[in-house]
Amino acid sequence: MRVLFASSEVFPLIKTGGLADVSGALPAALAAAGTDIRLLMPGYPVAMDGVTGKRRVADLGDSLGVGSPASLVSGKMPGTNLPVWLIDCPALYDRPGGPYQDASGADHADNHMRFGLLSRVAAQLSCEDSPLKWRAQVLHANDWQTGLAAAYLHHWGPRERAGTVFSIHNIAYQGLFPKKVVAPLGFDWSLFGMDGFEFWDQLSFLKSGLVFSDKIATVSRRYAKEIQAAPFGCGMEGVLAHRHADLCGILNGADYAVWNTATDPCLAQRFATADMVAGKAANKAALQSELGLVLDPEAPLLIIVSRLNDLKGMDLVPAVLPAILRLGGQLAVLGTGDAALEASFRAAALQSPGQVAARIGYSEELAHRLMAGGDMLVMPSRFEPCGLTQLYAFRYGTVPVAHAVGGLADTVVDAGYDSLLNGTATGFLFEHTNPGAFQWSLERAIDLFRRKEDWRRLQGAAAAGDFGWDRSAECYQDLYQSVLPHHDGKTRRPV
Repeated sequence: MRVLFASSEVFPLIKTGGLADVSGALPAALAAAGTDIRLLMPGYPVAMDGVTGKRRVADLGDSLGVGSPASLVSGKMPGTNLPVWLIDCPALYDRPGGPYQDASGADHADNHMRFGLLSRVAAQLSCEDSPLKWRAQVLHANDWQTGLAAAYLHHWGPRERAGTVFSIHNIAYQGLFPKKVVAPLGFDWSLFGMDGFEFWDQLSFLKSGLVFSDKIATVSRRYAKEIQAAPFGCGMEGVLAHRHADLCGILNGADYAVWNTATDPCLAQRFATADMVAGKAANKAALQSELGLVLDPEAPLLIIVSRLNDLKGMDLVPAVLPAILRLGGQLAVLGTGDAALEASFRAAALQSPGQVAARIGYSEELAHRLMAGGDMLVMPSRFEPCGLTQLYAFRYGTVPVAHAVGGLADTVVDAGYDSLLNGTATGFLFEHTNPGAFQWSLERAIDLFRRKEDWRRLQGAAAAGDFGWDRSAECYQDLYQSVLPHHDGKTRRPV
């Protein structure tokens, strides 16, 4: 089975969030399971520099009229040798800043063209007009940046083409642009309607993927249900309820080649699961020293590795912080986001030196050290499609305290009386997004932390959980089989 996996970011080439982790790990797991898979992504400078064995394999022309012809560059992913194709179009991708925003934090003004081209090339490689001999049987598009791919296949009319799967990693980001971009992207106005990619008189890349793809996947079972109703559907709930028969939830996995306490090069001291008590104690002491926190092994060390915004529930943290500090806790924050929240965490660190540390920004290395040295991971997200951070925390013996939503509810088993008794508890959950419920879950966690034998059993159960990508890859292979074209090139859901 030949699968093209299209994504706007892929770890370790470029990363802004969990999409990159998934795009780096899932294709590798699928390849290991026997799938003939190719990655497709924009040719950002860091990506062009990061792949190995680059060679130009196809001229793509200037299909969107941006004034610069594009070409397809073949290479191998570092570390895995997975085949990757990069779209080399300097006019769209060779610029300072991140993949979506410039150095000042503003969205690139031509993002519709940048990701329109990504979608268009994905479609080209998935139909009979492919510029390469290798042609996808299944196109797996991811998030709004690739949402137009299935629309292009639909727009181009009857022809042999791949089956299409569209994954929603975060429905809150929808790729909305003024309707004037319809023609420059190469579409006619027949697709700009309620049954197409129109959304409140704008063009929605995300809605395009929802409407025109053969199957839709989300990254956890609970999230697949949640997004079929408000508020989690973010305005797309009607479309998703209509497509419910084609919608499924497949839980993300953790890349244990990257997140492995025994081999992690970022840690002060590597450790095996069997040596977790000593290993975490050494890493906790090193982390407290690095962050300027009081060196106290008995202080419960809470960590945050997250975007700092209300969607992640970060506005709840300042409200409960006084209670955490009164209970002798420490807090270490790593992330970036809303300016007001960044300022709030900086102020808390200044007001409570030795108990609070804030590192505004992102460091992959520090994220690993926080996982190894922390006692509890704080995740009060208002919604969470899957969440990868809690899966990493499990393996590092850091216990999640999380809102019971989306993938958090699917992966964290609350430490109640029965689950503690039978050894299935892996963390702490709270049902209502308010400071009181959140604080109560933190107080439960801190209380159990001081019962050392019970805490170690909880850590052991969390670390023993297997959330590797192998199981998820099997589910995706079954999903791909369901959209494979018939011998006449038509998929099981005609477009």
